[in-house]
Amino acid sequence: MAASTTSLKLDKEMKDRVQQLATSRRRSAHWIMREAIEQYVEREEKREQFRQSAMTAWNDFQTTGLHATADEADAWLAKLENGEDAEAPECHG
Repeated sequence: MAASTTSLKLDKEMKDRVQQLATSRRRSAHWIMREAIEQYVEREEKREQFRQSAMTAWNDFQTTGLHATADEADAWLAKLENGEDAEAPECHG
């Protein structure tokens, strides 16, 4: 993938902090900033995907009224946590 140059303005304190971290990690300040941006974007993309999934589930519930209770979900998750091959609880109205 081709890279393009982008300017980023940082106050002196932040620039110094980035440089200190870069020095201690034996990396360039450029690498530190690129890594920070990449991690932030990936995290926020996952957060948005989760939000969209939640909105879809909410809209489905609003349309159908089908749901599983918190107790049913907790019991299912406990089985999965214990390594059991458990089916998700059935939705009901």
